[in-house]
Amino acid sequence: MTKIKLRLFIIPIIALLASHNVLGQITSKEVDALVANAMGKFNVAGVAVAIVKDGKIIHEKGYGIKSIDTKLPVDNHTNFEIASNSKAFTTAALSILVDEGKLSWTDKVKKYIPEFKMYNDYVTENFTIEDLLCHRSGLGLGVGDLMMFPDGTDFTIKDVVTSFQHFTPASGFRTQFDYDNQLYLVAGEVTARVSGMTWEAFIQKRIMEPLQMQNSFSSINQVKDINAMALPHSSESGTIKKISLYGAMINGAAGGIVSNVNDMSKWMLTQLNKGKYGSNLEKQLFTEERQSEMWTIHTVDKADPNPRYNQHFNGYGLGWNLSDIKGNLSVSHTGGLPGMLSIVTMIPDLNLGIVILTNTENGGAGVFSSVSQTIIDSYLGLNDFGWVDKYASHFQSQKKSGDEVTQKVWEMVSKAKNTTLKNEDLIGLYEDKWFGKVEVFLKGNQLWFKSYRSPKLNGPMSFYKANTFAIKWEYKDMNCDAFAIFSLDEEGKAQRIKMKGISPDIDFSFDFQDLDLQKVKNSTVQ
Repeated sequence: MTKIKLRLFIIPIIALLASHNVLGQITSKEVDALVANAMGKFNVAGVAVAIVKDGKIIHEKGYGIKSIDTKLPVDNHTNFEIASNSKAFTTAALSILVDEGKLSWTDKVKKYIPEFKMYNDYVTENFTIEDLLCHRSGLGLGVGDLMMFPDGTDFTIKDVVTSFQHFTPASGFRTQFDYDNQLYLVAGEVTARVSGMTWEAFIQKRIMEPLQMQNSFSSINQVKDINAMALPHSSESGTIKKISLYGAMINGAAGGIVSNVNDMSKWMLTQLNKGKYGSNLEKQLFTEERQSEMWTIHTVDKADPNPRYNQHFNGYGLGWNLSDIKGNLSVSHTGGLPGMLSIVTMIPDLNLGIVILTNTENGGAGVFSSVSQTIIDSYLGLNDFGWVDKYASHFQSQKKSGDEVTQKVWEMVSKAKNTTLKNEDLIGLYEDKWFGKVEVFLKGNQLWFKSYRSPKLNGPMSFYKANTFAIKWEYKDMNCDAFAIFSLDEEGKAQRIKMKGISPDIDFSFDFQDLDLQKVKNSTVQ
């Protein structure tokens, strides 16, 4: 559900390699070879790809395996968690309710959720349904995502809708793009309160059933045979390892859908047909007016300077990233959960759609980026740019740089000696207004950290330097180790903890920097 922030990085040398034989057409054999090359370069277990063009599915295939344990092959019906590509389903659900006259984009959120509260009264009173969907709240990137990452927390939608009052804004309201998952959960709750059914039930009944997305689910809890899915893996260590499947969310509006390329092709065809579906496009999921609203930029972001595509604009609509590419509108979104990475890209002017689902972190992002970009280039009539090799080089350089930072930290930890801070001055209960209680305690002779509401966030604390400790979480599915920085009183006793991620490549959903953990006087949990 986290957004994979992949911009086309600037390539200084334009490589003119072999072009496709037929302008605007990439063959299935070429796609097969392209995917095989990318999977090898990025060390990925499984991939599924579908292409729709001019109202038809012209390529739909699975590659690799669902799990390194079962070795079962991925096919076009293999389900993956699509993560943040669920957001467009949320905006479609709300579009249906707008079409039915049950709400308006400009309705205030408080009209439907009176307990909703932002960081100041003006923003609270003026925050609209539209504001929930286009990442312009004024809050920082990924704010509050620790209520969802790692999975297994006990936070509820009540916690989410009342949490925003406790955050410090990073920018002015409606002035800047900062990606946000938690406000999509609020949008899911609006859907539930207006429709009288859960977000999951609405998506299943009002979108998936009409479009005959028969093998898709609005929640992982609905999947009866987990082993029939593609299961998540990580190649962070250089070897592909299976990791835990991300569990059910507070609601699925930000990233809870499970689907496959066959069903996602039906979704793309409906989008490209402006909300129409059926054998003769005789049915309408949402109106063309609603689609125009979803495909209109509401929050402007920086345009990509890559001269290859001559881009003039870039921004976010309602559930979609929007930009131009060689004079054509591009409508896209990425999705990321531990070991599950996806991309949907449509070029409406070419009546083209591409969906790629992968089950390996972090290589899946390299696969979906390079493969989708190469396919798009073929339909734009551009020469082969060697995207697989270029992305592989970029990702390797980025990983090497991030690994060097983290390795230096742990090398310092291994050599560091704590001669000033006493464990007894640090242990105790601390509490953050939105995240709740954590405890610093001794486990044997080892200082230890644990969160009461997010059980997977627990692990040993090792002295780093000054008043800072490094925490190595027992949770290993994502790279999210963190610093804990103690503030001391005049007696040298800890009063507060601030935190931040250790790796520069940490996923933004681990928003440790938003925590303000203050010492609780009573050392017993109430």
